Amino acid sequence: MIKIATLPLRHPTSARASRGGGTSLTLSALIPGLNMRKYLAILLISCWASLAYAQKADLIVTNAKIVTLDPASTTAQALAVRDGKIVAVGGNDAMQGLIGSATRRIDAAGRTIIPGLIDSHVHAVRAGLTYATEVNWIGAKTIDEAMERLRQAAKTRPASWIIVAGGWSELQFAEKRRPTLAEVTSAVPDNPAYIQLFYSALLMTSKAQQALGISADQLPAGITAERAASGEATGWFNGSIVSISALFDRLPRPNFEDNVAGTRQFFTELNRLGITGVVDPGGFSIYPSHYAALQKLWREKSLSVRVAYSLFAQNVGAEFEEYKTLTPFLPMGFGDEMLRFNGIGERITGAMYNNNAPDAATRDKFLEIVRWAAKQGLTVTIHWQEDKSVHQLLDLYEEVNKETPIAPLRWSIAHLDNASPETLARMKALGVGWTMQDAMYLGGDRVVAQVGEAARSMPPIVAALRMGVHVGAGTDAHRVASYNPFVALQWMLDGKTVGGLSTRGPDETPSREDALRLYTMGSAWFCFDETRRGSLETGKLADFAILDRDFMSVPVEQIGATASLLTVVGGKVVYAADVFSNAK
Repeated sequence: MIKIATLPLRHPTSARASRGGGTSLTLSALIPGLNMRKYLAILLISCWASLAYAQKADLIVTNAKIVTLDPASTTAQALAVRDGKIVAVGGNDAMQGLIGSATRRIDAAGRTIIPGLIDSHVHAVRAGLTYATEVNWIGAKTIDEAMERLRQAAKTRPASWIIVAGGWSELQFAEKRRPTLAEVTSAVPDNPAYIQLFYSALLMTSKAQQALGISADQLPAGITAERAASGEATGWFNGSIVSISALFDRLPRPNFEDNVAGTRQFFTELNRLGITGVVDPGGFSIYPSHYAALQKLWREKSLSVRVAYSLFAQNVGAEFEEYKTLTPFLPMGFGDEMLRFNGIGERITGAMYNNNAPDAATRDKFLEIVRWAAKQGLTVTIHWQEDKSVHQLLDLYEEVNKETPIAPLRWSIAHLDNASPETLARMKALGVGWTMQDAMYLGGDRVVAQVGEAARSMPPIVAALRMGVHVGAGTDAHRVASYNPFVALQWMLDGKTVGGLSTRGPDETPSREDALRLYTMGSAWFCFDETRRGSLETGKLADFAILDRDFMSVPVEQIGATASLLTVVGGKVVYAADVFSNAK
């Protein structure tokens, strides 16, 4: 109900001297001869008319199946948006009073609407820097299709570097193998080509090796050459995440204009897949200056994805100095609804990163930094792979928690696919969340070969939810995974790898609604936004997507091919397929 505040009216005979020594005037004195009742009626009608006009919706969507994800799991038919927020959710008829002359109206024609998806752990800022100049093999089903993508890139960029930075697996190809040096060289004979497979292997053509001053007999630290049984180099090289990242840093960087174009293109691609928000943990090979393209789009108010980002330590051995230098300009939560600073991570110190047996000095240095972060009120997210060693981390967190409660700070652990019940219980007690990705989709075959039946409970999605651990879904794209959220959602529901191997058992398989909640409300928690977005409720930000199929009912094997036909961020259409081209 709208309330109107009115000023008290004085009777003419009750005039009193004002503080300035004058006389207060009544309405009847100001407008002599006008019947007071008529004036008040006109005034009231005028106020109501003005308020009614102001209360009309900017956008109304009707004839939809709206998966609201509200606490009651309501399915609605229509929603209305004003000033970037949802002002009504319900049936078609409930929207009639909100339609004004300027209201945009969209008929969803029975299609499903979901809250905008939020990836809780994706290297989106880094991906955008190179998206316009890299080649991706995401979704390529054969080696020939992958080679064709290289050929097309070479046509548009003659003699330039051809770079595939990851996001693929040999198991996605019908041939179930990696491409050979001969195949890549045949596809792009005149271009130096660099093909990265996760953070474990890479292929460089002879032109690429020459440009970098590398050969099978002269390699950077941490890189080894693969050789065939004959002893001949295959063109493939192996390494660790650190050594491969260092080598990647030697590749030519796109210029600023390419960074901006790539960020626009990549964010539009995310919008096409219903993504309206990301939580970005930084990553290797991205330094403070590399955020300039993102900041340009933010200044221009042309960001189409909400970004919450962390600082990832780049200077090994000087991490604390790096944080103390940068964070005075970035207090926790600094920013707005589209771009916001979200703390530090996912590498806090180089010595602790992927270290299952840290020594006392390594632990002490890490403890010094996270103790400081807690006192500064900073969120901390950390990359941790193995349950067998995560006690090393949780011991330190429990020590910090004795001095500064960390639950309000929403610290989190990324990955940890084999988390045990004991680990989850400790995380719950500390208020530490878990950002869970679909690494098993591309890498599950390898994991099963290593751990056997233990893979049936990896990752322990249902166990974590039952225990009350905060869980957000995501991908860890784009070097080690596809950024497609629907591929991740399908994997969450069927537990199958890209090669078709079924890994996770039914006990750890969530319902469709629970999976969707992890990608919306669950992820929003990690950037303190669960009360502002993640569900379609009155008062929340108007972030949603109209899908090309019903996520809640189509066969599970079809979910991975889902796309958005219309994506809205804060009431603004940021992506529209042809069927909704008039909605832009």
